[in-house]
Amino acid sequence: MKQQQRLLRLMEAHPVIPVLAIERPGDAVPLARALVAGGLPAIEVTLRTAAALDAIRLIRDEVADAVVGAGTVLNARQFEAARDAGAGFIVSPGTTQELLDIARLSDTPFLPGAMTPSEIMALIEEGYPVLKFFPAEAAGGHAALSALAGPLPAARFCPTGGITRASAPAYLALANVLCVGGSWVAPADLVRAGAWQRITELAREAAGLRSGLVT
Repeated sequence: MKQQQRLLRLMEAHPVIPVLAIERPGDAVPLARALVAGGLPAIEVTLRTAAALDAIRLIRDEVADAVVGAGTVLNARQFEAARDAGAGFIVSPGTTQELLDIARLSDTPFLPGAMTPSEIMALIEEGYPVLKFFPAEAAGGHAALSALAGPLPAARFCPTGGITRASAPAYLALANVLCVGGSWVAPADLVRAGAWQRITELAREAAGLRSGLVT
């Protein structure tokens, strides 16, 4: 699928995708600008707050260098709403037939969630070799992903869920991990305080993880 190729290129280019739960629409643009300035332009805004869709629209319209996606998409209605808001990619914690059906009709790249070998195998058959591994830490962490690499070499992952600055390098060292998703780059207290420069510093540190610029 062309959509999966676009998603693959995006995730190969950026070691960390910030996972954001934006409570106030007014935070969306300065937060996105801070992350872009730190070298993390691919951003996932989760649909866990009432402000999420407005935040996606604002980032799409006002932060040209950002690639804003929608996360925690659970059904076709949310998929359509995120797409219409301008999401550049859509992420789900799991996978349903409803989501696969609507994703097949859309040009918007879809990152479906999977955890077990059976789920991963089924999604590869559907044409989705690029997957979200969730909940990463609870599901066995980087050791589980390392074990999956042998029997399932076609699968590539963005693990999310419980990953921290300390644990991210072990994931990124795996050949089947494209990037990681994490909220540590933009902690809620820093967002509430409008500490955009500090968020830029955290983003710059995260952006250097795969290259070895940060140890």
